[in-house]
Amino acid sequence: MHISTDAGVFDAIAAGPPGGRPVLLLHGFPQTGRAWRRQLEALAAHGYRAVAPDQRGYSPGARPRRPADYRIDALVDDAVAITEELGWTTFDLVGHDWGGAVAWWTAHTHPGRVRTLTVVSTPHPGALSSALRTDQDQRERSQYMISWRETPATEEHMLADDARELRGLYAGRVPQDSAETYVRRLSEPGALTAALNWYRAGRPDARIGAVDVPTLYVWSTQDSAFGPAAARETGAWVNGPYRFEILQGVSHWVPEEAPETLSGLLLEHLRGHGEQRTAANSPWPTSPKR
Repeated sequence: MHISTDAGVFDAIAAGPPGGRPVLLLHGFPQTGRAWRRQLEALAAHGYRAVAPDQRGYSPGARPRRPADYRIDALVDDAVAITEELGWTTFDLVGHDWGGAVAWWTAHTHPGRVRTLTVVSTPHPGALSSALRTDQDQRERSQYMISWRETPATEEHMLADDARELRGLYAGRVPQDSAETYVRRLSEPGALTAALNWYRAGRPDARIGAVDVPTLYVWSTQDSAFGPAAARETGAWVNGPYRFEILQGVSHWVPEEAPETLSGLLLEHLRGHGEQRTAANSPWPTSPKR
């Protein structure tokens, strides 16, 4: 399906009955909405209406050129605009990798719209910022971000030799057909530069606080990008009901490497928090617990 907004036209995959409880799933780098296909199937089977868009830069119809066009506020605006175009006043939000960062910010800035939050791999930005200041392990894990942000030839290296470096990122953890789909999309003119512009856009202008919505955070022990320090601190940045799940022996690519486990956790979380809640009637405090 295609979703038209003021920012452009987003490609998306949808599953489930149109009248089902709405769930928006946001992918990360270097993937597309296809990363959620197993979760889409599970959600649809339980009557949810699930939509996974190809985010800004990944959709050909929403691919601005400037790094500044990929700042977090624009990415959050995209997520909200997509739900408005779909006619969703409230929705459940799921994100992985960069999609997880967008999900944290969306839940923080639009708590009245987000019914529940599920984030996979990506710690709360406040927890990650703290870990980058105090934890050598996390600083080492995050070096790739600096390299991708500051090296102009990153795109050439990733796409050279039939995209060998890009393919290597999936490291056998992602189904081959999906990996090929991602490589084809990111080999389109300007696509990989657009995806890397998420890293090059710079720090957000505002600081993020704690989120107040019911939150499920799933982290895996073999995640090469996010270490245990930020993962453990994430709960201090959630004021509402919070569940932290650790997947042993699973890499960063959780939605595709452990689809059944993740789908089960997601469905449990949604069933456990079925009532609509707005910021105005929240019974929880609004300052981060630290």
